[in-house]
Amino acid sequence: MDEELRSLVDRLRGEAAGSAAYDLLVATDDNEVLARVLVEPGRPLWAREIAAFRLGCAGDRRAFEALVLLLNHRDPERCVSACHALAELNDPRTPRAAATLATNTLRTAYAVHPVRLLTILRAPEAVPALVATLHRLLAPGDPHWPVALACVEGLGQLGDRRARPVLTAALPHPRLGTAAAQALGRLR
Repeated sequence: MDEELRSLVDRLRGEAAGSAAYDLLVATDDNEVLARVLVEPGRPLWAREIAAFRLGCAGDRRAFEALVLLLNHRDPERCVSACHALAELNDPRTPRAAATLATNTLRTAYAVHPVRLLTILRAPEAVPALVATLHRLLAPGDPHWPVALACVEGLGQLGDRRARPVLTAALPHPRLGTAAAQALGRLR
């Protein structure tokens, strides 16, 4: 069991409250059993999360929709697990879904992990989505500085010159300035 799966099962053990289904989902190597959990009515969120995570890490694209929903969840730990599994899944729909979540103005508070996923994927959608999101978050008084910081760090890792104007605009921001300067130093 790898570290990410171990973290997931440890976190969800309490939610499962001793359910036999928990033990089955953690132990099974049968992707069909896991896939059924994603479509059967009445399954608890913890069961769907285990099934989606395991399928995603196994490269089974049936997990895609469930993982995207978890990536946009209000619980940051669920987002972290979904981000990891989506990166492993390597589904061609993932960059567009992550860009949509990262740029959704109604869900900005939950955009840190979609931003991080875009950085990991290094897809063509990444730089435009991060630039657009960061530009919007530089408005005076915007409370979503952790998302803005994730954008700045991601743009630095991506090293694309198209990010120069928005990173320069982030320099005076008290919580972003140092990271923006470092990111500017990484641009090609």
